[in-house]
Amino acid sequence: MNTHWNILKITTFWESHWTALWVVIDWFPAWFEVDMNYIKQELDRRKPGQSVIVSQRIEDNSFEILSWIFEWKTTGHPITILIYNEDQKSNDYNNIKDIFRPNHADLTYEQKYWIRDYRGGWRSSWRETVSRVLAWAIVKQYLREKLGVEIFAYTKQIWEYIAKEINLDFIEKNIIRTSDEKVANKMIKLVEDVKSKGDSIWWVIECIIKNPPKNLWEPVFLKIKSVLASSMLSIWGVLWFEYWAGFDTVNITWNTYNEWFIKNQNWDICSKNNRYSWILWWISTWEDIIFRVAVKPTSSIYKEQQTINKNWENINFQINWRHDPCILPRVVPVIESMVAIDILDLYLLDNSKK
Repeated sequence: MNTHWNILKITTFWESHWTALWVVIDWFPAWFEVDMNYIKQELDRRKPGQSVIVSQRIEDNSFEILSWIFEWKTTGHPITILIYNEDQKSNDYNNIKDIFRPNHADLTYEQKYWIRDYRGGWRSSWRETVSRVLAWAIVKQYLREKLGVEIFAYTKQIWEYIAKEINLDFIEKNIIRTSDEKVANKMIKLVEDVKSKGDSIWWVIECIIKNPPKNLWEPVFLKIKSVLASSMLSIWGVLWFEYWAGFDTVNITWNTYNEWFIKNQNWDICSKNNRYSWILWWISTWEDIIFRVAVKPTSSIYKEQQTINKNWENINFQINWRHDPCILPRVVPVIESMVAIDILDLYLLDNSKK
């Protein structure tokens, strides 16, 4: 069982090879009507088996709300949701029960707990993220309906293919979830080629928070940028966080990078290029917040790999179960989910001090 954040607390437990996964959402505002169909829609965006470039495990994503939503409305008490696991093939993992797979949690879990569930990845399983999406599906509705906040993540880059156009309407119309129609088919073909060779690949996801609430931050340790970075790095496979202009700024001077205040056509103060995603001294303003994350290739590939076993012997091994050549389209709603939880949590925290 693991709990995330301050006022809006999200607790998840269990994983992919047990009966079900659970999430508890505590301190969610009361008297908000929840759209159950929307929850299912968001779960379907994350599920495996949705296209040829992801794992072919089949999950119906049937869920049950067990507490504190009455007549479709939240009551202000902890919301408990259960989602069932299906299509498990636990026997597929029998050949690695005494093996430490490279770049998995096998070795560190064994060292820390002296026991591990070798079926899947235990708490490091990608299946754990379905609990986050369950929470996000409710939080996203609240942010959009009550605060006018919209969150969009999409594939920015795979290999040399970079999405340069941002067409938000196109994201859900292609299986790679990119924003640029010109590179979508090239990205898909590349992933298919990598998959056919039994390998996996890196990629970059960009996220835009449109119309964020103003004045979100907490001094010193809960700055909005550090909160977002922490949440992104809690997602399996995310190894790198870059805030808007990011590392591209290392070769320019401040005079070039500096943002000026200007007035827009509505006579609002804004920035010229939004290079900061306009968080000024760690406080959100009203312009879009933009960041990127890099996600490593999936560690389970069909190629033969070298590792060690419990007897500390060098061995070669090969997996024989289903895997994602990249979790790219499935990680998009997970990134959005963590962003939504962070924004609502900081918003509630800011309100609690007024």
